[in-house]
Amino acid sequence: MAAAAATIRGAVPVAERRSFWTGTPEIYFAKAIDNSRLVKVEDLRRNREMKQFGTVLALLFLLVFTYTWQHFKAIEYGYQIESSKRELSNLTEMNRALRLEDASLRDPERIDLLARRMGLVPPEPGQVIRMEGSGSDAQGPVMASNAPAMVVAGQ
Repeated sequence: MAAAAATIRGAVPVAERRSFWTGTPEIYFAKAIDNSRLVKVEDLRRNREMKQFGTVLALLFLLVFTYTWQHFKAIEYGYQIESSKRELSNLTEMNRALRLEDASLRDPERIDLLARRMGLVPPEPGQVIRMEGSGSDAQGPVMASNAPAMVVAGQ
């Protein structure tokens, strides 16, 4: 058979020829195997080991998941705290500006100047009527009464 192959390939002696392929060809034959009569014997020790391994793996996963969740929550709370601090700073600044504006609007000199521009004049003596109970008791509660009120006609 080797001689026939040599004559087909050009009659080159085997010693001089270099072969590109070495080894035997890979030939696979399909064989039907019937495992229906095999019975699996349960290994109790292996089952127990697998249950322990699964339990340990589940606990490890739970531990890692809890740690990760806790870590991300801490980061989220840090962002919320910084946001709250920034908001508090903005609100404090706004409160300060509003108090300053309130103080400037309540300035008696400014109110007097605006009143004079609108043509208002200071009240003359007798035009201002003080209501009773407006003395030292001004901070306490006032009881309603059914006393007749005095009406003063404007001049």
